[in-house]
Amino acid sequence: MPNDKNGAEKSMFGSSEKNEMPNAENALPGRDEPLSVASQHVVTGNAMKGPYAAHLETIVFGMGCFWGVERLFWNQAGVFATAVGYIGGATKNPAYEEVCTGNTGHNEVVQVIFAPAIISLSRLLQLFWQSHDPTQGMQQGPDRGTQYRSGIYTSDPAQLRLAEASREKFQQVLEDKHFGAITTEILPASVFYYAEDYHQQYLHKNPGGYCSLRGTGCSMDESTDATSTEHKVNIRQEVQA
Repeated sequence: MPNDKNGAEKSMFGSSEKNEMPNAENALPGRDEPLSVASQHVVTGNAMKGPYAAHLETIVFGMGCFWGVERLFWNQAGVFATAVGYIGGATKNPAYEEVCTGNTGHNEVVQVIFAPAIISLSRLLQLFWQSHDPTQGMQQGPDRGTQYRSGIYTSDPAQLRLAEASREKFQQVLEDKHFGAITTEILPASVFYYAEDYHQQYLHKNPGGYCSLRGTGCSMDESTDATSTEHKVNIRQEVQA
């Protein structure tokens, strides 16, 4: 696998075979100081951190190595910004090397800031399900460990309901193609910790970098969108103003 910006191979840090989540008592302690990231997204030119405007929403996806996942979403019209980071574990402000030991409990994820008037959550969920294999448990392709698990981390109850409904729909698609049970965790988002700056928009900075993103070959229509037409029109007017 290609070297990252610090000269360390993804395969070296990503070789953890740990498939069990640590508890809070034996997780690494982390640090009080957040990791530093640039203020501006190098692809979209928008702010990397909020607070964001009211017409924008946030959702977080785990689909394996976060480099290729971030590129998938920053290329979508209606996505305002993306950021790679860590979520779902017990370690405060974890570093990448710590996450890859399996002793933080965190998942490698991408935070997606989007305008639902332009790209619906249903479309983002469709991309999520179709672009990786959600049946693999604590791995994704060649990358193994708890940090590569499939996950959706939502911002509000409406997102949670839509994510759960989409899981049921895609499970039926997978069963029809003789795949196993979906192992994706769907949870209200806990604290999102930004990854190191060299990981942000990595495949834009390193176009030939490692990308393991692969789907199952199964596809589905967009799920029913919970956002009302009237609400979408109002948001669209805000975006255009």
